[in-house]
Amino acid sequence: MLTQQGCRRRQERLWAAVPQDVDWLLVADPRHVQYLCNFWVQPLSFSGGERGWLLLERNNGTTLLGDNFAIRSAAHDPFVDRESIGAWYDHKHSVINRDHALLNALRQVAGTLKGRAGLIEAEWLPCGALAALEGAEVRYSVEQEEGAADSFDLGTILRSLRRAKEPDEIELLRVCMKGGDAGMARLREILRPGVSEFEIYLEVQHAALAAAGRPGLVYGDFRVTTADNPKAGGLPAGLVLQNGNLFILDYSIVLDGYRSDFTNTMSVGQPSQAIRDMFALCQAGMERAEKTLRAGVRARDVHAAAASPYREAGRAELFTHHAGHGIGLAHPEPPILVPESDDVLVAGDVITLEPGAYEKGIGGMRIEHNYLITQAGYERMSGHVISLE
Repeated sequence: MLTQQGCRRRQERLWAAVPQDVDWLLVADPRHVQYLCNFWVQPLSFSGGERGWLLLERNNGTTLLGDNFAIRSAAHDPFVDRESIGAWYDHKHSVINRDHALLNALRQVAGTLKGRAGLIEAEWLPCGALAALEGAEVRYSVEQEEGAADSFDLGTILRSLRRAKEPDEIELLRVCMKGGDAGMARLREILRPGVSEFEIYLEVQHAALAAAGRPGLVYGDFRVTTADNPKAGGLPAGLVLQNGNLFILDYSIVLDGYRSDFTNTMSVGQPSQAIRDMFALCQAGMERAEKTLRAGVRARDVHAAAASPYREAGRAELFTHHAGHGIGLAHPEPPILVPESDDVLVAGDVITLEPGAYEKGIGGMRIEHNYLITQAGYERMSGHVISLE
């Protein structure tokens, strides 16, 4: 879970990034509410899919807004000064529209905002929230307000702040990584002809969550690739592994919204020499890219390093996607490691390196590790073995 100290630090960074005349902020993206106060509706609860909003006041702390059941379904205790709760269900009366309960929670505090300048996360707030905020000086996003400066776009500010992870975020990601390593180890134990994609999914999920020590979400690519279909992806389709197949496990474990992103490709039976040669290019691409990793390096230069072994071997066409990307509260998120990226690595980024190779008639594969970027270089956070066998 996130810590109170970490949430306070992120709030301080946010206030430092918005104009001084802004007196209040209304955050609506569930990921950003979690980021700032540790409120995350447990997705495996009956309130999964519901949300809360967070009101931050420059001189009056924080208020969590939500319906009575969503607030009770928090994965952890939120770090807020107060709560404004809209009644939705009381076990006695019929329920109202649940979204209206959230709007009622906003109405309970909206009167205190009249005449005061505030910035809203307009991409996530419904139109009904504007009616509830009547009388307040509401500012929107740069996309909706002609002539507005970039600093008025609350969603963009928060996404930028998310790049540099605080220590509590990194520790939560380490738990995700621990689970990811365990799932990859389990794959090595059970991979054989005759096992199905779905059986692998169940075994990997069990091992990953057992290692994490708590419930979570597991998603990704659990797919067989063949010479005829070298780039299969998605959740298991029920195929049974056969000799000559490749199996791509490219998956994430999500805890409190934060996630890892691990990949390895394994051969079912003895791989051909052509497969071995392609896999060696993936490994060389990862090794070259690792040598570039540090704060201040351009994302496009990391991609160029990852792609260089393919070019030198005259096989540039095998590498068709990004060389990696950021992870955290979304997947993918900046920085994006592609040829024309404008992103630059910053200290606190958590990124992946993900070279791959795909050729009709031979097969498809990719590999991936996760890294914490520092001023001097990087720390590799994932520990799974990358090999064909």
